[in-house]
Amino acid sequence: MNDQPRRTGVLHSRAFHSSAFPPAAVLTAALAGAAAPASRAHETTPATLPDIKVQARRASAGALDQPTRTGSRLELTPLQTPASIEVLSGDAVRERGDTSVLEAVSRATGITASPAPGNGGSALSARGFGGHGSVMQLFDGTRLQVGAGTVTFPFDAWSIERIEVLRGAASVLFGEGAIGAAVNIVPKKPSRQPAAHEALLAVGSDSTRRAAFGSGGALDERWSYRLDISHHRSSGFMDRGDARSLAAGGSLQWDLSPTLGLRLSHDEGHQRPQRYFGVPLVNGRLDERNRRLNYNVEDAAIRYRDRWTRLEADWALNEQLRLRNQLYRLESRRHWRNTESYAHLPDSGHVLREDYLQIGHDQEQVGNRLDVALAHPLGRYSHRAVLGLDLNRIQFRHATDAPYGGQSTVDLERFDPGRYASPSSYRPRFRTRTRTVALFMEDRLVIDDHWSLVGGLRRDHVDVERHDLAQPAGSFDKTFAYTTGRLGVVWAPSAAQSVYAQLARAVDPLGGLVSLSPSMAHYDLTTGRQLELGYKQLLDQGRGAWSVALYRIEKRKLLSRDPHNPALQQQIGQQSSQGVEATVELALARTLRLEANLARLHARYDDFDEKVGRAVISRAGKTPPGVPQQAANLWLHWRPAPGWQARSGLRHVGRRQVDTANSRQLGAYTVVDAALAWLPRGDLEVTLQVDNVFDRDHALSTSNDGQQWLLGRPRSVELSAHLRF
Repeated sequence: MNDQPRRTGVLHSRAFHSSAFPPAAVLTAALAGAAAPASRAHETTPATLPDIKVQARRASAGALDQPTRTGSRLELTPLQTPASIEVLSGDAVRERGDTSVLEAVSRATGITASPAPGNGGSALSARGFGGHGSVMQLFDGTRLQVGAGTVTFPFDAWSIERIEVLRGAASVLFGEGAIGAAVNIVPKKPSRQPAAHEALLAVGSDSTRRAAFGSGGALDERWSYRLDISHHRSSGFMDRGDARSLAAGGSLQWDLSPTLGLRLSHDEGHQRPQRYFGVPLVNGRLDERNRRLNYNVEDAAIRYRDRWTRLEADWALNEQLRLRNQLYRLESRRHWRNTESYAHLPDSGHVLREDYLQIGHDQEQVGNRLDVALAHPLGRYSHRAVLGLDLNRIQFRHATDAPYGGQSTVDLERFDPGRYASPSSYRPRFRTRTRTVALFMEDRLVIDDHWSLVGGLRRDHVDVERHDLAQPAGSFDKTFAYTTGRLGVVWAPSAAQSVYAQLARAVDPLGGLVSLSPSMAHYDLTTGRQLELGYKQLLDQGRGAWSVALYRIEKRKLLSRDPHNPALQQQIGQQSSQGVEATVELALARTLRLEANLARLHARYDDFDEKVGRAVISRAGKTPPGVPQQAANLWLHWRPAPGWQARSGLRHVGRRQVDTANSRQLGAYTVVDAALAWLPRGDLEVTLQVDNVFDRDHALSTSNDGQQWLLGRPRSVELSAHLRF
């Protein structure tokens, strides 16, 4: 494979190019993993990006030749990276009608959603491992530390430039908590193009209303900006299902010189999600009488407020050396006050409501990431490396009204929801301070035109200091130190295809480190090992692309009961998963395009015992709960006539186990969406979107030992108008 970079971009650097991104100044290029021609170059080469190429790259598979920052900090393309990387463009996300980040990400290969109010409505599953502890989420390349199992930002898809998904072990890049996948949400950035604006208005089922505005471009020769704001409100498909959100973000970029740029960004989100925790099953089944009811109390509350500020610098000292730095601060305030557990009582036919919970999170994350990119030949071999230092501090305060007393019984169908009442006072219970120092490096050695080696190492030192305000004896100071790595080889028979093999080591916490409990502080982190083989290819004449990956992941040091002493837990357990993933984008005809992906896996406990009553039962060979054995997505795009577009999508999620004994299953479901768009002129698009066309009942997640289902949205219709000016 030819590793000689092309001369392009504001930096005029052969070593640090990235020609695939929209025009932007140097800071946008580096920190978002993007660079583009300077305005002068754009004027002299106006035909370098013909429309057919832009269209072909709107979906995930077509981005195989575009550099990313999630799969590697070396700014390699997916074809050059020995890992499974998928890119969803923001245009493709919005074209599909996905208004939330969760909806958009769960269209990616092998990624399924398991949302619940307790996890911020954002938890994901990948390659047999689920939750925020195993599927990491990042914003603009920086990880969002998980506080008490919850991540609440970002959530709105309006301001997304693209979503980058790295499937498989990613701890070598971002630290603990990414054995299944890492998902990076990249927002829109300032551009050197003339200022352009867009606006959206939409109305739909359940009194849904959406409005959004975006603007960005050059202010003068040195300054450029980006501004996005969106508002969403709905009454929900269930009783008292009101929800609203407001997301806003702005970015200002200053190009001090052709080789030095600064960017200041601020993003903010306010959410009041549906105060809905699902419905109880009646005699083990979903009942028609209560599937649109809400058993929460009248004065229930769920509120999230997130603020994210970043100052970024990019300095290309010369063609061999480049410095990049990001200083950031994230503030999250979260509050819940609900009754969350509902169970049907067969004898009386009533519903027992328990778990009256009031919880508050106060979280601040401050950090700085510096990396130095080097490009220098080693003898006759082309060589690129990145060395970096990652520092962060997280302060977290947790308030509750534990031990969560309170109980009430209501009729199955007709009831007064009542008001929240708890016998315990709501007050701060503990606070933690988590400090991380991490050193990381990546390296790519190009042996010849076909072979290259890509490797990385990361060393983390994490100190968790907990102050228990309710029980001082539960306070502690715990240090974790661990090393993760990745080594891969890539063989490129041609510039349009590659075969790779990779071996990686990752770590996951037994519980989130930010909210580590005293009972978990005595244990080590779990460790994971992944072996992956894959093939990627761009098809001729821009017809599309496809990729396939085979993998096996083993996760060790799970807590397991001692068969000889049921009261004792040891880190001797193990679980594994192995599977195959395939992604394809194909132009079937000039007016017809197909996008599809499929993931099949076999996940199981290899060594895991748990206590049931007084006995210890082996779960070896069982499937972990909440993990679908298969998932698939399909989209067809058809232009039947000038000015018209028809789109139809299918989302399939396979069966999921409810418990570790595999005694109950959550059935598979398939949801079909469709849309018809009319473009009366080039700057206006009017779209009629129908989601869940066949009105399929489906459970997104379960709770209360599988007896309570959080249902997905039934059939809904939305009419929207999108104007660019």
